[in-house]
Amino acid sequence: MQSYVITIMDEPKSVESAQRCIKSAKRHGVNVEMWPAITPKDDPVKIFKDKGLSTRRFENSPYSRPVNAMSAFLSHRSLWEKCLADKRETMILEHDAYFTDSIKMPLFYDKIISLGKPSYGNYRNPAQFGENPLTSKAYFPGAHAYVMSPSGAKDALHTSLAWAMPTDLFFNIELFPNLMELYPWPVEVRETFSTIQEEQGCLAKHQYNEDYQIL
Repeated sequence: MQSYVITIMDEPKSVESAQRCIKSAKRHGVNVEMWPAITPKDDPVKIFKDKGLSTRRFENSPYSRPVNAMSAFLSHRSLWEKCLADKRETMILEHDAYFTDSIKMPLFYDKIISLGKPSYGNYRNPAQFGENPLTSKAYFPGAHAYVMSPSGAKDALHTSLAWAMPTDLFFNIELFPNLMELYPWPVEVRETFSTIQEEQGCLAKHQYNEDYQIL
């Protein structure tokens, strides 16, 4: 399996968080490399247009900055492209992901499985330990940690042409009925800042407090 953490290479806080992610993963036997994020400087609106993606589901949101959310989606999507091109199972992490446990290998799942503990809002615990149908929410409870197979990457890329939206909401059981999650969750979010959300979008975060920064 190849494993990558999406990192904003010119943002010191993102690099520091990614380095912490890499160290926590290594302690649990997972080798993770940094993957350069797409940022607003890369003109994500043009990238969306060039790739035939719609920006509609990113617009007029009170929770996130549209261009930043589009950049994050494209960062994830670039790793779906790599997964498909390399024909290798791929773990995709966000810079604030932190490993708290080892991951039993191989994982038994159908195309895409979330590894991340819910990071915001209410959620439900899966019924049993191990691989489960997605239970915590009807969509990924944060896109901070998941694994996909090449066939999962192919499905995600195809579906994104008509349904591009913030990554956690994109991976929902209506679009992807066979989504799974691993429980207990071996990866959690440890965050003190956001490069995507507006303040209203941060209020439901479990780690939001008066010292939380919006960059």
